[in-house]
Amino acid sequence: MLRRSARLMAALLLCAGCSGPVNPTPAVGDATLPVYLVGHGWHAGIALPRTGLLPESADFPGADYLELGWGDRDYYQASDPGVWLLLHAACCSAAGVLHVEGIHGSVGERFAGVEMVRLQVPRDRFLKLIAFIHGSFRREAGMAKALALRRGLAADSLFYAAGGGFHLFNNCNTWVASALESAGYAMGWPPPFTTGQLLARARRLESAAPHR
Repeated sequence: MLRRSARLMAALLLCAGCSGPVNPTPAVGDATLPVYLVGHGWHAGIALPRTGLLPESADFPGADYLELGWGDRDYYQASDPGVWLLLHAACCSAAGVLHVEGIHGSVGERFAGVEMVRLQVPRDRFLKLIAFIHGSFRREAGMAKALALRRGLAADSLFYAAGGGFHLFNNCNTWVASALESAGYAMGWPPPFTTGQLLARARRLESAAPHR
């Protein structure tokens, strides 16, 4: 996860030039589900309808949506991470973590004023997206559900241990892009490094979606 203290580093390391994303066209009559890409400054999350296909959804009874973000375990959970934790996350992260928030009501109301993109994802691709997110949790052997590490950053949110190795070019934004790639959305090369790149490519997916 990149926060305000990362601006200089991100500017210096910004990847210039990329190929465009490709939107998979669903067959006529396919059911679709809303998926939101939510920009939080230098960090992006992904929000989707709460589903029992994610065992951890049981920790958020009554929620209509879950918003998930992935990042470095130490940096993401720190209340005031500072530059040292930022550099440690970028170069030698110990482990990943997932932040999950239960959203009651609409995603638009919860993140009013926040930059976001909504995609209508065909059901078969939605299931692939869920499979990717399911595989991002680190669960103890023999346990169906990951145990929460601690309370999260919002009122109804929790942190969970996650797989994957965080580093500067494998960050929260590339994780969201990989989730979309798993659902059949080609996000272009190189992978979107910043939130701005991620949302810009997602907007092209949104504008290319067929109208129903």
